[in-house]
Amino acid sequence: MLSTPVSDAEISREQAKQWSQTAKQFAKPQTTKSILQLVYTLVPLIGLWVAMLLLVDKALWLTLLLAIPAAAFTVRLFIIQHDCGHHSYFHSRKMNDILGTLIGMITLTPHNYWRRSHNIHHATCGDLGKRGIGDIQLLTVEEYKNLSFWKRVGYRLYRNPLVFLGIGPIYLFVIKYRFPFDMIRREPQLLAGIMLTNVGIVGTIVALGLGFGFKEVFLVQGPIVLLSSAIGVWLFFVQHQFERTYWRAGKEWEFREASLLASSFYDLPQPLRWLSGNIGIHHIHHLSCRIPSYRLGQCLSALPRLKSLNRIGFWESLACFRLALWDDAAGRLVSFRSLRRGA
Repeated sequence: MLSTPVSDAEISREQAKQWSQTAKQFAKPQTTKSILQLVYTLVPLIGLWVAMLLLVDKALWLTLLLAIPAAAFTVRLFIIQHDCGHHSYFHSRKMNDILGTLIGMITLTPHNYWRRSHNIHHATCGDLGKRGIGDIQLLTVEEYKNLSFWKRVGYRLYRNPLVFLGIGPIYLFVIKYRFPFDMIRREPQLLAGIMLTNVGIVGTIVALGLGFGFKEVFLVQGPIVLLSSAIGVWLFFVQHQFERTYWRAGKEWEFREASLLASSFYDLPQPLRWLSGNIGIHHIHHLSCRIPSYRLGQCLSALPRLKSLNRIGFWESLACFRLALWDDAAGRLVSFRSLRRGA
């Protein structure tokens, strides 16, 4: 049975509330499945890492080729950490935090800091007055027009795909996450968890370097970090930075409405959907963040009308690169080029 297409104009706040109640039925982790998902992710990742290490001195090109699936499994591991951050992977809050902290030493992401900033993102997604924490910088057309020349240049560089998916991810995961001062100043209690992750990362690198050689470890892990961080940033970008997304201010903003309309359904083909942990079903994830990633597909089947809401295919998603500014009058994201044409 085909789902009836639904647009944002057809979604009332009452309808969003009803869908939220349906989604909550899936917000229960299944311990056996959670353990299996972790095994299905870690075993191939470890196998690929060992294979890359064995090949690095004999066939560097093959090592670099294997970095692609290794990066994909690293992204999948990050999605498990993401579930732990929402305390949706296990019933036990403590188990979620322990696993999330351990995974963070692999993904270079301090669990407690990221959990806090990401939950702020969920609470404020689509709210124009509360941008800046846990999201991608976005200016409105009017804000951009009011910038000085050099600040406009800086913003254009920030939104440039080469910077955005090249320099940006490395800065975020390798540098900023080591000392994320934006949150430490406000919540100094996060510092202990951040430093624990840093110590774990350094200890792992030293142990692997002494055992297998620092050059070899760098040649293996470096490409994985480069690729996985870029994929992670891209996924987050396309989940919220699409043309007909949702931004409101003040009393016009409503949580459930924003959850659905400010998040896309990134309809990836298999095996990309599995490798990305179903996180492309992002509108449902925001509607009920306690749903484990492996149950998002089931929830989408129970809410078939949402299969057409904010749906973006892989090739369609590439057009999101050009979008850079929120046009409040038009109610959509626009490109720098369209701004020039309008002027």
